[in-house]
Amino acid sequence: MIETSPLHTEIKRLIKASGPMPVWRYMELCLMHPEHGYYISRDPLGREGDFTTAPEVSQMFGELLGLWAASIWKATGSPQQFRLIELGPGRGTMMSDALRALRVLPPLYQTISVHLVEVNPVLREKQKATLIGLRNVNWHESFDEVPEGPSVIFANEYFDVLPIHQMIRRETGWHERVVELDEEENFVYGAAADPTPGFELLLPPLVRAAPAGAIFEWRPNMEMMAIARRIREQRGAAVIIDYGHVRSDVGDTFQAIARHSFADPLKTPGLADITAHVDFDALARAAEAVGARVHGPVTQGEFLQRLGIETRALTLMQKASPEVSQDIASGLKRLTGGGRGGMGSLFKVLGISDPAIPVLAGISDEHTNENTGGA
Repeated sequence: MIETSPLHTEIKRLIKASGPMPVWRYMELCLMHPEHGYYISRDPLGREGDFTTAPEVSQMFGELLGLWAASIWKATGSPQQFRLIELGPGRGTMMSDALRALRVLPPLYQTISVHLVEVNPVLREKQKATLIGLRNVNWHESFDEVPEGPSVIFANEYFDVLPIHQMIRRETGWHERVVELDEEENFVYGAAADPTPGFELLLPPLVRAAPAGAIFEWRPNMEMMAIARRIREQRGAAVIIDYGHVRSDVGDTFQAIARHSFADPLKTPGLADITAHVDFDALARAAEAVGARVHGPVTQGEFLQRLGIETRALTLMQKASPEVSQDIASGLKRLTGGGRGGMGSLFKVLGISDPAIPVLAGISDEHTNENTGGA
């Protein structure tokens, strides 16, 4: 089945025609190929899909983010027009929960326009069904299309699917990692013949000393810089929630997920979600480079606890049946806890604000940059 899948055949054809393919290009094709890309043709979420995101675990996640957005609205002077922007909004579950929470604040709720950046037509239809009846909801192909103005930007599990460059350290320098064909025409990893000139000069000091064979992953900064520049110039804040590491370091995190289990990313092109951990230190440096204020990162568990998720859970449980109460408790544990299946420690939360906002609710720790430089 995989051998004859259209995308598998297409990538093999491209490699035969043009030579080894950089990992970033392979990832881009697997996820965003206009016909066969994973995120173009399906709903990947939930029990029947390949993975579950925090908004699907519990309504509390979106509700607390809605109230977080209200705190930003107040911090920006309660503007008469305010935009809620979500990048990669899944089924629209988080936005629906956030808006329900905001209905208790009519002066804010009446000023909100919602903007969803989504390229997947299948998910767009599910978002429209989830948000049916709500006024002033808009869809966009890219972040650049969203109208200007004071905003809160949500990016939950968005950056982990942006294509990564992988660099492998050799005695001759840092070489771009590639996908190529072996003698039996299977996809395998390789490395560009020549090192990338001067690449080590762009690296944080911790990474420059990496031994031969080490792998360093990096993403271009344009997306993060566009978000931060908008926040700085138009006022507001962004919250980025994803799994990853708080300090730039070496390591291979390129992975595939299918049916809630890990899979080999080279054997499932177009048929599985392909991701890599987010380098929060790199995101912070990019935001600071364009003059935005950076807060955190903190763990998702700490963020949600600071926002009052435990109190919200108790309130919901008081009005629920024993079975529903158990589901609420289970959702709370998964969102805030560690260990197997827990998202509280693995996922991190980074806040970006305009310089006039000194503190973000739930992310009170100011970012401290331990590294200098960065790819």
